[in-house]
Amino acid sequence: MHILADAEFWVAIAFLLFIGVLYKLGAHRVLIGALDDRSARIKAELDEARRVREEAQALLADYQRRRGEADREAEAIVVAAKAEAERIAAEGKAKVEEFVTRRTKMAETKIAQAEAQAVADVRAAAADAAVAAAERILSDATKGKVADDLIAQGIRDLKAKLN
Repeated sequence: MHILADAEFWVAIAFLLFIGVLYKLGAHRVLIGALDDRSARIKAELDEARRVREEAQALLADYQRRRGEADREAEAIVVAAKAEAERIAAEGKAKVEEFVTRRTKMAETKIAQAEAQAVADVRAAAADAAVAAAERILSDATKGKVADDLIAQGIRDLKAKLN
């Protein structure tokens, strides 16, 4: 067999000629350019993805920082509200105690005044009764102008001593 008659030989020659024609026409440059363009596009997409990832991480860090601040602020508000509630409760308790103390003192004062008035009324009634009794006794025992003068003087003295 002869090599020139072999079909695989001619296929190999045709393939080499085809590759040579493609090389002459610059197909390799077009193919390399397309691969370079695709590589550049992929690199740009990777760079964009990296940039977006960094932005997302920055946003996440900012969100976490703000959330921490909000948590601390909320905790401070709760602590302040509790302190304010305790202060208001203490003020209310103090006011109630002051009110009760004031009312108790007023009641004690009114009771003391009522007692003093009752004692004064009893003394006045006793004085009036004593005067009336003394007047009757003296008027029965003594008669005339001297008796009248003595009775009047005794009544004046008794009233002065009792009041």
